[in-house]
Amino acid sequence: MKIILLSQHFPPEVGAPQIRFYEVAKELISRGHQVEVVTAFPHHPMGVIPKEYQGMFYMKEDYDGIPVHRSWIYPSPKGAFWRRLMSYFSFTFSAFYSLAKAKKADVIITNSPPLFLGITGYVGGLFKRAKFVLFVADIWPESAVKLGILTNKKFIRLAEILEKFLYKKSWKMAGATEGITKYIGDKVNRHEDTFMLPNGVNTDTFAPLEPDAELMDELSLHGKKVFAYTGTMGYAQGLDSILLVAQRVKEELPHVHFLFIGDGQEKEKLLKMKEELNLTNVTFKDSVPVAMMPKVFSISDYSIVPLKNLEIFKGARPSKIFPALSTGTPVLYCGEGEAADLIEGNRCGAVAEPENVDAIAEQVRYLANLPEESFQQLKENGREFVVREYSWKRIVDDILKNLDQK
Repeated sequence: MKIILLSQHFPPEVGAPQIRFYEVAKELISRGHQVEVVTAFPHHPMGVIPKEYQGMFYMKEDYDGIPVHRSWIYPSPKGAFWRRLMSYFSFTFSAFYSLAKAKKADVIITNSPPLFLGITGYVGGLFKRAKFVLFVADIWPESAVKLGILTNKKFIRLAEILEKFLYKKSWKMAGATEGITKYIGDKVNRHEDTFMLPNGVNTDTFAPLEPDAELMDELSLHGKKVFAYTGTMGYAQGLDSILLVAQRVKEELPHVHFLFIGDGQEKEKLLKMKEELNLTNVTFKDSVPVAMMPKVFSISDYSIVPLKNLEIFKGARPSKIFPALSTGTPVLYCGEGEAADLIEGNRCGAVAEPENVDAIAEQVRYLANLPEESFQQLKENGREFVVREYSWKRIVDDILKNLDQK
């Protein structure tokens, strides 16, 4: 099968969309399928295009054995929503050039958000006579409205019209969670043409390791019970509540340390908050390459995965859950809904009400004092769960099953 994966984001950037399409591409190619990626020049999350990609409109490269077409994007790190829209639209149009350079395809799988990229996937599919598949990782514009990011009523209405149009024109639709998959099927009454493409993990790369002594030395974490947050530090994560938890348990649990690794729009605010609260039990470290993440998990006793307390996040399955569990790192999930059910149902961590400092602190106390036998059982349960259900091999099996349907 000849497949084009169209996404604004791709490695060397880090994040869920980047990892998803990279791993899917690698697995498909290993099975003999022709795969090309159409994406933008790297720019996330800092809004800066690396020097090696600057000054160009288009380039083709081989990225770890994957043919990748990159085109220009107006990078926007943060600030006004309209600047982000300019960024979205710049790639929506420049990507047409990359699609023209790509080989013929049977299927174009387009990642949303940004929703506008669906226009590129749909029109590109017409020109290439390829089937248009829309993958929805986040319901847009609904999520932007509920987060208070999008408020202009006329623009919201236009976005909703585009959303429904793309759902109708797609050959197949895939959702990242059960809730999203049901939503897009309900929107156009086409449940038979939907399937789930969840976040997954490379269970070979993300495997249990012995604690990395060098990293523990660097971060002064010997003898500590480490609760780690890894990933984008944005508004949706509600990380200020985790700092308040750190303040709450600072004196009571001197052996507990909170580690934050990553970058994002909220990082400066969080660093300032750490200083104001005098949190000596908190360490911040910049983003690290994906290849280093198994080492990070090797020195982490628990992975914290928090979200804001919003109704829309009840259908979320944050991607960072699966690499942690795959390395045998139990998850403290601060949220409700699908992901909470997965953690509790498979006994691989603990769940607390999102942004509820008392509830989260109580679970930190519980996990920090867990008997060694119970702790090891959580680790084993998590590893077995993701190997069984969320390896990329298993996920690609399901993708091919759905794409092979006539």
